[in-house]
Amino acid sequence: MSEILVVTWDGGGNVPPALGIAAELRGRGHRVRFLGHPSQAGAFADAGLPFEAFSQGRPFNSATPSGTWSLLGVFADRKMGQDVVESLTKQPADVVLVDCLLFGVMEALQRSGREYAVLEHSFDGYFRRAAHGPMGLLLRLRGCRALSLLDAGRPVLAATLGELDTGAGPVVHTGPILESTANGASAPPAAPAVLLSLSTFAFRSLLPTWQRLLDAVDGLPARVVATTGPAVDATALRIPANVEHHRWLAHPEILPEVSLLVGHGGHATTMAALAHDVPLLVLPLDPKTDQPFMGRTIQRAGAGRTLSRRSSPEEIRSAIEDLLDDGPHRQAAARLGGKIRATPGAPVAADRIEELLSD
Repeated sequence: MSEILVVTWDGGGNVPPALGIAAELRGRGHRVRFLGHPSQAGAFADAGLPFEAFSQGRPFNSATPSGTWSLLGVFADRKMGQDVVESLTKQPADVVLVDCLLFGVMEALQRSGREYAVLEHSFDGYFRRAAHGPMGLLLRLRGCRALSLLDAGRPVLAATLGELDTGAGPVVHTGPILESTANGASAPPAAPAVLLSLSTFAFRSLLPTWQRLLDAVDGLPARVVATTGPAVDATALRIPANVEHHRWLAHPEILPEVSLLVGHGGHATTMAALAHDVPLLVLPLDPKTDQPFMGRTIQRAGAGRTLSRRSSPEEIRSAIEDLLDDGPHRQAAARLGGKIRATPGAPVAADRIEELLSD
């Protein structure tokens, strides 16, 4: 039995791919443990996975609104890297798999002479653009050379669909790793149905975007289901009478009943929708993340549209009505869904990690 350490952070959609790989490796007889933020302890306990919280790394909780500098502080946190090195000193691991945004951890591993693999939870092309843009510049001011640290991963596993990953580098595209993937194409719902699902991460624009979206679907002649998540106080929203509101609802349970998903462009939610042949309307919440990249990618692929989060309720309503109709966007979403269902993301990633163990 081999020992594998996965280093993560409380970022929301970055966790499911890591959990999927861990479940696959554990099923093959390996021991997998996680190191992350204290706020993640419950999720890993529920999954039955050993978990250790950072003791020196700066505190962070995705349910608390945070700005750019706070996030960059997490990505470049060298004390988090010290925690990882100390954990490995106490309990060595045969493979260390690091979240692609934890550059302070990668740097600490490099300095201690330890190799690592990298897990990307979105498009590699986006991360490369970000490394050359403002995020990369700000990280360099903190002494982190993001792209060189990323490319030092052996290998870099991109848990996404390679066909959509424009500008990707020398990475292994495993295919999306989702909480649950449809076994086949979903039968169209008997009546039109829309799922509204924005981020579980406390972006500052989350609440006003929710209100514009809810105003847009007020009286819509379709079933409307909204999952507001843990970062939103639903009592601060005006929820129309025709909207079924849930604080949380498992996507695999509702997506087979849906004909359109309106989301923020999070990679996990977007791939889950496509896996069920569901087209999307993307309202990116933060221009500094991969969300605008995701929205443009979906629109370019013909599987939906993207609008500004500041779009009026009337503009959002019009886009929803257009996407509820039949059209080429449904065929495009179904084609991508078939490719996702045919790509065993977690087994592919586990195979590459086992190759490291063999080496």
